[in-house]
Amino acid sequence: MPAPKNHPKAPIAPAQEGGAFTRNELMIVLTVGLAALLQVVDATIVNVAVPTMMGNLGATLDEIGWVVTGYIVTNAIVLPISGWLGIRFGRRSYLLTCILLFTATSVACGLAPNLWTLVFFRLIQGAAGGALLPTSQAIIQELFPGKRSGIGSSLFGIVVIVGPTIGPPLGGWLTDHMGWRWIFYINLPLGLLAAFLTTLFVTDYSVEGEHAAAHQRMRSAPIDGIGLALLTLWVGCLQFVLERGGPDDWFSSPTILTLTLIGCIALPVFVWWEWIQEYPIVDLKLFKKMELANGTLIMALVGGIISAGLFFIPFFSTNILGMDATQTGNLFMPSSLAMGVMMPIVGALLYKYEARYFMLGGMAVTALGMYMLTYLTPQSGYWDLYWPLMVRGIGLPGIFIPLNAMVLGAFRGPSLGQAAGMMNLSRQLGGSLGIAVLSVFFDNASDRAYDHLRQFISPLTLGFSQWAQSAQALVYRFADQLGISHPMNLLAKEAYFRVKKQAFVIAFDTVGWYMLIGIALTTIPILFLKKPESLDTKHVAGE
Repeated sequence: MPAPKNHPKAPIAPAQEGGAFTRNELMIVLTVGLAALLQVVDATIVNVAVPTMMGNLGATLDEIGWVVTGYIVTNAIVLPISGWLGIRFGRRSYLLTCILLFTATSVACGLAPNLWTLVFFRLIQGAAGGALLPTSQAIIQELFPGKRSGIGSSLFGIVVIVGPTIGPPLGGWLTDHMGWRWIFYINLPLGLLAAFLTTLFVTDYSVEGEHAAAHQRMRSAPIDGIGLALLTLWVGCLQFVLERGGPDDWFSSPTILTLTLIGCIALPVFVWWEWIQEYPIVDLKLFKKMELANGTLIMALVGGIISAGLFFIPFFSTNILGMDATQTGNLFMPSSLAMGVMMPIVGALLYKYEARYFMLGGMAVTALGMYMLTYLTPQSGYWDLYWPLMVRGIGLPGIFIPLNAMVLGAFRGPSLGQAAGMMNLSRQLGGSLGIAVLSVFFDNASDRAYDHLRQFISPLTLGFSQWAQSAQALVYRFADQLGISHPMNLLAKEAYFRVKKQAFVIAFDTVGWYMLIGIALTTIPILFLKKPESLDTKHVAGE
């Protein structure tokens, strides 16, 4: 017998359009937002603690890299199947299990006595974390259907975009003041709170009509073991190659070359297999809807732009401005707050105007922020980074919120969880691909700039000659006091580092132009997005 409508475990029907938030809605948003925040923060909080962990665990740089790479690989594998797992085991049970598993493995990581024990639990933690983002996103999308989906997307977007900027400063503070193990222990109270709130407020939503029949068929269908194996193979290989390709010098490494070949073979076989299955583990036929096809492409490009900014800007602040990890993390905080403020504003205004106009406007503002970064010099200061980041922070919500509302608003029932998983996978793979490709461009641009600039290191060049004379006089003046036996060697090293610094800045500006090109390319699939008639309340509700 079904539970009474007012029973605490009764399925929650999607919220009605219009009206103020109910207490139950707010608590569900808080619950799934906290669950998603666990995964988003943990993906970045570890990075700043890596040097300390290396010394404490006696690991090399390549070995400690598995702490980060292992987590990302298993996380990426689970993302596209999270929707299927949520249907198979029940979305509430699946979310609760993954929160508890994520929390338990976080504590195990903190207690790990050696490197490979830590890596083992990070693999499990990444798999558990892979469920938290798409499952939370699907729950919020069902809670806020139709014209309220902009609000739901903005609430979720605050977690996804603002969350990564919290990780580095929090990780730096915990590592400096309490030790690196506390970057894992911090998940214990937050995870237990998220699990407790999940038991109180999250339920499986009521599924009616054709969605109910599809839901029941998926729950009773045989498991697509071959599809799961192929998915694990190609996603795992691709994510590993993108994460480790740069440090391992790409295809000069036999491991990278082998995994690339395996991934290139496994991907088309996976697509073919899933396409002919009656009950695939990932329903690729959902891509027949242009909303998802264009949406995943846009999300991959936007993910690459966001991740590249989070990756390259700290290099500039550290190498050129001389900031430490905590100062660099604080540099991102004002722009993160700007994003947090803009997201609910965009969500509230989204359906008063054409959603694609919001996205194009967000692209234009984000492009302006990127353009400001292409004019940095070795003499640039704090404010020269601050204002581009602020402009970028104002622009990104105009892209992210309408995109999720337009794409996920076109799906209901079992397909919603799968669409959310594929959107998150495209964001993660796009981010990894963006960093990998732009890192290659950066290295090449830096080498070219250095080869060009060193031609001017000559006594016949007026600028260098004047600098060398003044620097030489200063070096000889203090050589005895500083204990320098060969002052000319110091002068040569100083000239070398000055040229490398200038080459670094030129390469950084070049990468900024590449990101601008990426933004321009992203406008093309936006123009081909359908007008959001699929987000009409009646359509979404299946009426």
